[in-house]
Amino acid sequence: MSSVVTYAAPMGAVLLDEFKVKVRVPGEAWQHMPVYKVKVDMHDVREASMSSFDMEGTIEAEITYRRGELKDVAIRPLSHSIHYAVEEDTIRLTLNQPRKLVIECNGERFGNLHLFANPMETDAPNPDDSHVLAIQPGIHRLPDILQQFNNSKNEHQAPDILYFEPGMHYIEETVLPVSSGKTVYIAGGAILVGSIVCDHVRDVVIRGRGFIYLADFPRFSAFRGVRVIFSENIAIEGITVIDPPHYSVFIGKSQGISIWNFKSFSTRGWSDGIDIMSSERIHIDDIFMRNSDDCIAVYGSRWDFYGDTRGVTVRNSILWADVAHPIMIGTHGDHHRNGDVIEELRFENIDILEHHEPQPNYWGAMAINAGDRNTVRNVVFENIRVEAIEQGQLLDIRVVHNEDYNPVPGNRIENVVFRDIYYAGKTPHPSRIHGFDNERIVDGVLFHNLRFGDERVEGNGHRALDINGYVRNIVFVKE
Repeated sequence: MSSVVTYAAPMGAVLLDEFKVKVRVPGEAWQHMPVYKVKVDMHDVREASMSSFDMEGTIEAEITYRRGELKDVAIRPLSHSIHYAVEEDTIRLTLNQPRKLVIECNGERFGNLHLFANPMETDAPNPDDSHVLAIQPGIHRLPDILQQFNNSKNEHQAPDILYFEPGMHYIEETVLPVSSGKTVYIAGGAILVGSIVCDHVRDVVIRGRGFIYLADFPRFSAFRGVRVIFSENIAIEGITVIDPPHYSVFIGKSQGISIWNFKSFSTRGWSDGIDIMSSERIHIDDIFMRNSDDCIAVYGSRWDFYGDTRGVTVRNSILWADVAHPIMIGTHGDHHRNGDVIEELRFENIDILEHHEPQPNYWGAMAINAGDRNTVRNVVFENIRVEAIEQGQLLDIRVVHNEDYNPVPGNRIENVVFRDIYYAGKTPHPSRIHGFDNERIVDGVLFHNLRFGDERVEGNGHRALDINGYVRNIVFVKE
């Protein structure tokens, strides 16, 4: 059975009219969708469009381009092979499963449409239930929310779900802390202007189809979207973070974190997507990140967070770095205590739509830069498709001494696997594989089906690779 759910935009949301979007179950009435403004690209901040809905089965969508004559269309990721038809200025397509798509008209990669077809929610809370505290739109003072959240609705049961109803919500203090065992639900059509913090808590869920919006409302704007520190068993699902001044999700010294069906846009300096420091058992699945710094960064110790990082998995996702790296590993560690170990990382079935970085020291769509006496080991990149590198390189595997961040070089990089890696463009700048010296080396890199267009790289003498003398045991698997 097919169905589609759309959500009205709340009064006060910032919308654009450069695209008109509507969806329906075949044969049923069209549902018109709001199109939100999202800003992209720190170097030249521009307005792009975003629209989202929930679906199951088969749905039809129509996207009308309203900026002039429609001459050509691309729907990314290209690996999805979305079939479409064009009639005058309208694009028609059919979806048989949830997808995160970028609709590009006339080659415009910045004023484009991001169309998110989410899976249906099957267990959304009921705001009328006794264990749910429903919050109506408005400006909220934190003491009032926490007092209600911690008090019982009746003699027997305190609420364990904080439900932000459709509409605009402003946190006066800009930051909402969450207690252990609680759920924060941001309903479809709800926008929360502020930040959510999990600090020394466990068993928390942050979910819904609404947005955390951190632009255009400076009085209420917080620093990050979601902050998870010194916590365990935290789940983030379904929400979208728009234009945080810093990270969309920050994970420090935490364990057992899952992030699913998450979307993010950012345009500020150091506005990374998801940053992970000194944490374990991090599972990320089905996300879309378009950021003006690293989309995903995996580090050891930094700031107040000390220790190794291990067990990070990222799957079935779409990354777009308007600035810096889509994937970055290894820069920060505890150089005072002989560094950290960053290990057991896996990146699988990922589409990288863009990598653009003007500074050569920060090139690499997939980068491992071991600094601060760190050891990075046992990393797998599998089934990665890179569509465009405007400025940069495909891989950057280096033991480094980055003077901007590292008081001392890293220790080593070992046991890295690249399997079924495909770059669709022409050969960019050569990918660096560099050890630092005879003691601080790269040891063990396996390539199994590394391709640049129709050309397969089968040896370390290929023009696409730059390998220095401090590298050992590079292996190219031949079928």
